Amino acid sequence: MFSSAFVDYCIRTYLPSDGRRRTILDPFAGVGTTLVSARLDGHRSVGFEINPYAVLASLATLEAMSIDASQLYLTLAKYADHSVNGGKFGRGKAPSEFATRIPFFSPDVERQVHGFLAFLSTIEYEAISDLFKLAFGAVMVRFSNYTYEPSLCSRPGAGKALIENAPVHEMLLNKLRSMADDVAELQNCVSESARRADWQVHPTSFMRAGEVLPNTSIDLVVTSPPYMNNYHYVRSTRPQLFWLELVTSRGDLRALEEENVGKYWQTVRQREPISLSFDDAEASTLLDSMRQTRVEKGPYGGPGWANYVASYLNDTYRFLEVLSKTLATNGTTVIVIGNSIIQGHEVKVDEFTVKIARGLGFDHVNTIELRNKRVGASITKSTVRRGSESNARLYECAVV
Repeated sequence: MFSSAFVDYCIRTYLPSDGRRRTILDPFAGVGTTLVSARLDGHRSVGFEINPYAVLASLATLEAMSIDASQLYLTLAKYADHSVNGGKFGRGKAPSEFATRIPFFSPDVERQVHGFLAFLSTIEYEAISDLFKLAFGAVMVRFSNYTYEPSLCSRPGAGKALIENAPVHEMLLNKLRSMADDVAELQNCVSESARRADWQVHPTSFMRAGEVLPNTSIDLVVTSPPYMNNYHYVRSTRPQLFWLELVTSRGDLRALEEENVGKYWQTVRQREPISLSFDDAEASTLLDSMRQTRVEKGPYGGPGWANYVASYLNDTYRFLEVLSKTLATNGTTVIVIGNSIIQGHEVKVDEFTVKIARGLGFDHVNTIELRNKRVGASITKSTVRRGSESNARLYECAVV
């Protein structure tokens, strides 16, 4: 992820300062940092995002610039009354296809969750409902029997006690009040040009951008694709997706995993060896070496992870191929990406990205190191997790 200040820097550095509106794209929009910053600066913003929960966050933040703040505070007051006067508890059923090893919420907590969801169904204005959904998604794991350590797992699995009860409504009210104050502050600094600026969030893969984006229509891209070691990108938001009914079946989830950059690794690990869809001797050598690592573990060892790495690199090629058609001739792309260490092999994703882009006709302006050390979800047999087998380190940079 990156900050709005980073996006502002990219706008100042890579767009002409002639006052004209440009079109800024984020192919992996996430929670909308690029889109919001672009709109605040008066530019058109376009985003693509496969994760419905991230789409919700983008929409809620963009809508917040023009939402009726007084109506938001009024709805918040109604929810406070609801949580005190008979609406604290509710009846309902947990999402039927949201499978967990232990109950996600303890019974007393779940009754309060259903009380909140009952109020949510009464909110008339969609933009306000989106903010309430986002608040719930932001805090729900805190009062659940699960935790992020760093990926979603049960609290007992992380050595923590179950949460038998929690002040669910109080936690939600605190979050919502903070968000409402943010909305009011945001609206105080939104210019008229920002209010008029066009914006779009497409809830689909950027690989389909050709269906909605004219060729050479994008002036600046600021984005950060899922990192190679974030192989559970969609799965990490399963609670939000199911409890907010953004997906209703495991089939919906599997479809999102197939659209994820590199796929969810469990969907490719048992396939026949996946070959690269582009020519790169260095990448081919890396994959061959990885396939010879921990062969006895089969799909859980090097052979399975090599399929994931090949899928990721192939998707990187597809992403850049689509981008090469939509980017204006003098347009600029800034990609924030980090390396990965998989089965003890370092994969310099930034360097492969540059090589692939050059092959598709891009000019490599430069690569700027943003962090020379980072903590990330490292994958089995990582040198970071397992000790000093090599001098490799996790870093991230901006490829321009």
